[in-house]
Amino acid sequence: MVKLSVIVPFFNVQQYAPDTLKSLRANARDDFEFILVDDCSKDETPDILERAARELPDAGCQVRLIRHEQNGGLATARNTGLDAARGEYLTFLDGDDWLAPGYYGQLLDRIERLDVDFVRTDHVQCTARARSVHRVPYGRRDEALNPRDAILPADRSTSVDYAYAWAGIYHRRLADAGLLHFTDGLRTAEDRPWIWRLHREAESFAVSGLLGVFYRRGVASSLTQIGDVRQLDFIRAFDQVVRETAQDRDAASLLPKAVRTYCAIISHHLGSIERFEPAVARKLKSMSAAALKRMPQGVLDEALDSMDVQRATRLRRLRRRPVAAEVAA
Repeated sequence: MVKLSVIVPFFNVQQYAPDTLKSLRANARDDFEFILVDDCSKDETPDILERAARELPDAGCQVRLIRHEQNGGLATARNTGLDAARGEYLTFLDGDDWLAPGYYGQLLDRIERLDVDFVRTDHVQCTARARSVHRVPYGRRDEALNPRDAILPADRSTSVDYAYAWAGIYHRRLADAGLLHFTDGLRTAEDRPWIWRLHREAESFAVSGLLGVFYRRGVASSLTQIGDVRQLDFIRAFDQVVRETAQDRDAASLLPKAVRTYCAIISHHLGSIERFEPAVARKLKSMSAAALKRMPQGVLDEALDSMDVQRATRLRRLRRRPVAAEVAA
């Protein structure tokens, strides 16, 4: 029986994949399976994964290598791994990050001991040689909690803002209920609708201070570093968050958080618009203006009133911008 399935998408990460795979070896157990998904890499990544698929079983784990014929993005690659996974529990790792030795065994112990649907964990962010600990923004640790209680308040960072899929472990019943799959084709912010759905619909969760995931920040090929049109998928992602939250039984209390977060992300991108290609920058403005018009306007008014002057002014100016019919839809 497979106890834990680890889903690891890879795309053009030949520089980092060896460290990722070495750390998986240091976490191997005979009841763990590592599902390596090559999302149509064009560099040496496929060769590195082929070698790993041959060698990793020597460490006592099960390995499955899956290749995409076309690049589908992180969300789609994770879904491929989810569809193939056989474990009682599931987790994720990105192909340019790495783990502390024995981390997955400790993580599995946490969720089994707490007997919850999912556990969220802190992580270490690595930028060049700098290291910093980033914590789940929820104070209560190592106890079973209601995930809905961790969504609010609207004006603070909460668990739905800590959206890293790899910072946790998830019971198979969530996958069986359709709560672990990502929106196919999202190239960025794919984890935002995902984390909101988990917190709205799962029955129990816990937070652990266990450290063992090392998140590599500032990778040149990462979408967080690239100002092309794929970055604009955050609009589709947050449209989904708002749309689904509006249908929730507690929409009146949860929508202000969803809308305010959406506004904050729009303002963030507008504040660094110089990093986008000129055509993409123009599209960012027009699509963001249309997004503001799609939001529940009363909730939007309250969100803007609660924000600092700089961000609120930027968004109000954008809100007044005329929007073409085809963009507004």
